[in-house]
Amino acid sequence: MRLRIPFATTALVAGLLSAAQASADPVDLTMYYPISVGGALTDVIDNLVDEFESEHPDISVEAIYAGNYDDTRVRTMSAIESGDTPQLSVMFSIDLYELIEQDAIVAFDDLVETDEEREWLDSFYPGLMENGQLDGNTYGIPFQRSTIVLFWNKDAFEAAGLDPETPPENWQEMADMASTIREASNGDQWGVMVPSTGYPYWMFQAFAFQNGHRLMSEDGTEVYFDDPAAVEALEYWVSLATEHNAMPDGTIEWGTLRQNFIEQSTAMMWHTTGNLTAVRNEAGFDFGVAMLPMNTQRGSPTGGGNFYIFKNASEEEQRAAMTFIRWMTAPERAADWSIETGYMGVSPAAYETDALREYVESFPPAAVARDQLEYGTAELSTYQGGRIRRTLDNAVQAALTGQMEPEAALNQAQREADAILRRYAR
Repeated sequence: MRLRIPFATTALVAGLLSAAQASADPVDLTMYYPISVGGALTDVIDNLVDEFESEHPDISVEAIYAGNYDDTRVRTMSAIESGDTPQLSVMFSIDLYELIEQDAIVAFDDLVETDEEREWLDSFYPGLMENGQLDGNTYGIPFQRSTIVLFWNKDAFEAAGLDPETPPENWQEMADMASTIREASNGDQWGVMVPSTGYPYWMFQAFAFQNGHRLMSEDGTEVYFDDPAAVEALEYWVSLATEHNAMPDGTIEWGTLRQNFIEQSTAMMWHTTGNLTAVRNEAGFDFGVAMLPMNTQRGSPTGGGNFYIFKNASEEEQRAAMTFIRWMTAPERAADWSIETGYMGVSPAAYETDALREYVESFPPAAVARDQLEYGTAELSTYQGGRIRRTLDNAVQAALTGQMEPEAALNQAQREADAILRRYAR
């Protein structure tokens, strides 16, 4: 006998099945991310996303490479304005003030629900959290984070009669060693190169901080570009070329400097630790990595990108985004990411994993950027950050190219920055 099922019951069952099927569909996330170093990091990101999705079939992540940090900021802000906001992005840690001003991001403090999640939020190196926190709330989670480090060619040092195991400890030693290398090579090799395109403000901030000076206020409303200690720092940078003949005149390209070092055009370079693995894979000579040389103190600003979650995402999407971010920053993944790239493991627990502990033991340069955090400072970050950094970039490049004296260039940058920040004064 055939069982007759009333139409209403059939419709109810179909509805329940449809609802069950809908709940089984994955939460779809879109994430923009930048790359500003060498190496096939898009492949690394894609592999991580694939692994995450295999473990979390209820969450789908479309990871979109958006260019460098500035490109990623522009693309993300354009998407927000057009109403096509991604659920999360990796962006500059120093984009915080702009994102706050646009009311674009959510504080992780508002998303954590359990003691375990709170422990995760408190698990990162404090020095990496400075650029991601404001008024007691955390808006950015460290991911591809760095400090500037000194790379040196040990073979070039030895050829110049220098101790290949002893990098410069201070500004004077760096200038002297770089000049010695230039002379010993009969002009075929530069002693040192510091990039002055891409992120010249970042390199200048390192010089200024090593001279005991902080460039901005903690609340992002003031900058101090024209302080005598800052002027002295820029004068030293310029002098590497003009007085010591140790560095090329003019600007030095961020994007090609790593290759210059690989090709032994320069015996030393300042660059992000994010290039470490690429240098290790490509260098045909023995090299070392050290903390930056000091003047009155050691120091480097931190740098790199943080994860952000956007307010326009639904509550379900925000929870899924946090699940993904927690997975990506777990000690095991942070360790693997550090090994693959040279970026820092973002938490002490990452360096306690077998993988990263053994890697550091076999390759000590992998710990330099982490150890330098003890002498670190937050990267230059203010309201209207892109415009403020541009004024300083222009000043640095004007001084390095001989268009302006360092003091005049920084005075002009200060006037321009003061005008931009006037409405934020407290």
